[in-house]
Amino acid sequence: MDDRWPQLRAQLADGKDASQAVHATSAPTVSVPELVNTWRDLRASMAGPGRAIEELLADPAVTDVLINPTGLWVDRGGRLQSTAIELGDSTQVRALAVRMAAAAGVRLDDARPIADGILPDGTRLHAVLSPPAVDGTVISLRTSRRQAFCLDELVECGTVDSHMRDLIDNIITRRLTGFISGATGSGKTTLLTALLSAFPAHERIIAIEQIAELNPHHPHVVTLTARESNVEGEGAVTLTDLVHAAMRMRPDRLVLGECRGAEVVDVLAAFNTGHDGGWATIHANAAGNVPSRLIALGALAGMSPDTVAAQAHAAIDVVIHIERAHHGQRVVREIAVVEPELPLRITPAYRSSPLSSAPVPRSGGRSQVSPPLGAQEPGWSVLERKLHEH
Repeated sequence: MDDRWPQLRAQLADGKDASQAVHATSAPTVSVPELVNTWRDLRASMAGPGRAIEELLADPAVTDVLINPTGLWVDRGGRLQSTAIELGDSTQVRALAVRMAAAAGVRLDDARPIADGILPDGTRLHAVLSPPAVDGTVISLRTSRRQAFCLDELVECGTVDSHMRDLIDNIITRRLTGFISGATGSGKTTLLTALLSAFPAHERIIAIEQIAELNPHHPHVVTLTARESNVEGEGAVTLTDLVHAAMRMRPDRLVLGECRGAEVVDVLAAFNTGHDGGWATIHANAAGNVPSRLIALGALAGMSPDTVAAQAHAAIDVVIHIERAHHGQRVVREIAVVEPELPLRITPAYRSSPLSSAPVPRSGGRSQVSPPLGAQEPGWSVLERKLHEH
């Protein structure tokens, strides 16, 4: 197969599709199975990862594929496992990374050695060339679920307990504004997607992302993604630009995929100017750490800690914290609430419990929302008040 790649590439460069290229470069006596294998190899390479990695990404149990200079690892159910898959020498791995970046529509070369993108099948790509990566190219792939989880499925798999599901329904219905916090890989995007899927069908959602990852099952979602500058250093579209644009697009719900920089100031301002019911995710090890993270991000926009705290206090109602347990299971640990007085403080209102298994009757309209016995936390009364004030 390797000695046919130049011919196949030439055929593709002439505008032929994969089937035509394979037919034009195959001997008349080639068998049908060999033709099919060649076609599959070519299609997988055109899509970016190649056959070996494509088969790993197709495994429902695999969440991450990590390619290091010393080997390939996969994450199945929260545990990394090494594989015997050989991808060639450092030159071939670098070529693989560049090919995947091209398939994702992003630049990856010596001038821009770090790339983030989404492959055609929805897989998230992060690649770092050498240098700055020591010893060789590093590629990180995170699989994408073709069908978004709904809240019921998150209850079934143990990520959300049944009582918390009832609270989240009420938070959505009463249009409280919230953040989802958690560490890298904890499931923030999955949870946010499930929340968006639960928004009323008549509402218009404007989602702002660095790269498109949210795929909610909702009839009216408009996604805006950031764009890097071109080789001349022009044409960049930042998350801040997109927040400004989204506010002029008549959103019922404004959603930021991840707060990672100065755009947090504009999001908080939007949440404070009539755009209630919005959501965003943020990196934090606990819900109580969100204020310090917001202040740190606000500093990037030149805002003082007191100003950021005042903006966040007026904008945010709740924080839902999700984490990855030691056995790999993603679990929503707590729903916390912003205290009514400054300084900015976030206090737990409900914590998940192994005993929280019996479902709570759904509370429609503005009826009483009661936590299960033993789940009350210091912030419960504040959350209850917020739910009834909206």
